[in-house]
Amino acid sequence: MTTIQRKSRILDELHETVRGLHTSGLISAHRMAEYDALREGGGEDMPPEKIKRLREKERLSQADLAAVLNTSISTIQKWEIGHQRPNGPSRRLLSLIERKGLEAIL
Repeated sequence: MTTIQRKSRILDELHETVRGLHTSGLISAHRMAEYDALREGGGEDMPPEKIKRLREKERLSQADLAAVLNTSISTIQKWEIGHQRPNGPSRRLLSLIERKGLEAIL
């Protein structure tokens, strides 16, 4: 089975901004590498119970998580009951929160 990698304009623009911050000396090479990994990696699949556990671990309401991920509360609800799965940037951000904590994206 072949996986199609789609480009994200938002992630490309974020990466360009971060690259400029790194060039200016405002962020470290380590942080730049984290953003590169975020841009390139697809993040792992997040089953519903894992999303809910992660949200509760970070002490976020569904509304708070929706705001952090720039999505709707109903989308978070659908993820947590298994009617939809996060994809693209949301999956990447959830994976980053899981690995590094909420502070990594705020």
